[in-house]
Amino acid sequence: MARQPIEVAFERRGNGSPLVLLHGIGHRWQAWEPVLDALADRHDVIAVDLPGFGKSPLLPDGRGYDMPNAVQACADIFEDMGLGRPHVAGNSLGAVISLELASRGLVSSATALAPAGFWTARDRAWALRVLTMMRLSGRSPSWLLTPIIRNRLFRMATASFLYGHPSRMTAEIMLADLASMVGSAGFELVAAAGRDYVYASPPPSVPVTVAWGTRDRILWPRQARRAAAVLPRARHVWLRGAGHIPMIDTPSEVASLILETCASVSARAA
Repeated sequence: MARQPIEVAFERRGNGSPLVLLHGIGHRWQAWEPVLDALADRHDVIAVDLPGFGKSPLLPDGRGYDMPNAVQACADIFEDMGLGRPHVAGNSLGAVISLELASRGLVSSATALAPAGFWTARDRAWALRVLTMMRLSGRSPSWLLTPIIRNRLFRMATASFLYGHPSRMTAEIMLADLASMVGSAGFELVAAAGRDYVYASPPPSVPVTVAWGTRDRILWPRQARRAAAVLPRARHVWLRGAGHIPMIDTPSEVASLILETCASVSARAA
């Protein structure tokens, strides 16, 4: 029986070898907007809304949202788009999916920004609790939520959980992100499936970069040390002053890391 294609919303720019960008839980492809053009100068960049997030529907055929299904879904998306073994970069949920794809040899390289899965049970509970509370706050009526978010001090206090430089987050983007988070049909499914998940796959044989913001308040920087112990052959980088979503905080550095990781494939072959 033929597999049903997986429908996803995406933004595609540039030319060159394919590079797929995967966002975190509750987010959308627009998380990558600050680095898209820099990446598109050298690559065919596809920033996707993961199934059940942004404008993408839930996975078809009643598929689950555990890690094996998430990895297979991405592999199917690559096949549906004719991408072969693309480079991949991800943030948080998207970062650990990128590592799992690399472990299975399904991508040419992986750049993981603050990947989930290197946590203790307490770390995991904290991350899910904070993100769930943010999602719940987004359900407030617009007449109440909009003026609160437009208040600069309140917006900075709230955004400081996600960003090292919360003043760079505009009210318009924050309101749109909250609306997307509230509308994410996959949020609770992924959260439930991830409650017992810990990254334990074989080390990837392709080039891998793991980067962590020093101001991450969702997946605390101590988890970077666990990632370094589990993935000793990967390149591990600190993003000074960056929070959990470093594409806003340090876009030039993030773009450079991704491009360097992609380029290292050719360098290794040479």
